Amino acid sequence: MRFEQQVAVVTGAASGIGRALVQRFVEEGAAVVAVDVVEPPLQALVAELQGQGARITACTANVALDADVERMLATATSTYGRLDILCNNAGVMDMMTPVADVSLELWDRVLSINLHGPFLACRRAIPLMLERGGGSIVNTASEAALRGGAAGTPYTVSKHGLLGLTKSIAFFYGERGIRCNAVCPGGVATNIGLGGATPHQEGLARVMAVMQATASSHVATPDEIAAAIAFLASKEAGNINGAILAVDHGWSAA
Repeated sequence: MRFEQQVAVVTGAASGIGRALVQRFVEEGAAVVAVDVVEPPLQALVAELQGQGARITACTANVALDADVERMLATATSTYGRLDILCNNAGVMDMMTPVADVSLELWDRVLSINLHGPFLACRRAIPLMLERGGGSIVNTASEAALRGGAAGTPYTVSKHGLLGLTKSIAFFYGERGIRCNAVCPGGVATNIGLGGATPHQEGLARVMAVMQATASSHVATPDEIAAAIAFLASKEAGNINGAILAVDHGWSAA
């Protein structure tokens, strides 16, 4: 029960890593605000866990909109009275598109969700955490935050930027009780895929060639990544701040 009496907000909660993380948090005693832009699977997850006795509340929100972010954090404080943990997990892919072929629409969509969203959430969550003397933020980055050949340009830029946000928060707020860390998953069995869109064929072929040459064949389960995030969020990781944890079965070591 590492998270007993703690309150966590998890974005991208309806599927994949976010779903596994929500389940882990409630199993270990946390009250959770589960956030996603897709309402039906979110409500189904929350109803299932409430039926098991979990303290969990659904919040349908678009993390790229400041008003939605304000509302999701207000849901935590109004429902449970506090905010201890923020997990910025929501994300979208970019169809493996190289920079010259990136439309402004694609660029704006990927950056708004993958980087602007975590910025908005951290900007509003940190004052709430400071009121209580501290808290923990964990950002879900990617192998694409560590190299240039794991995704297209917008996704790669967004995840590199997320590491900068992580380190900056750790630097400015670590002495005030707020820890901020990031995980960089490699291959994970989730439905993020290419967002249902047709991939950029040349970009996909180039990335797949690099992956086949360097990446481990191991595909992680969402729960394996959730376990790493939960550790960083917990007091067991109390001396870890500004860390970038590769959870990629050794891909980044290649």
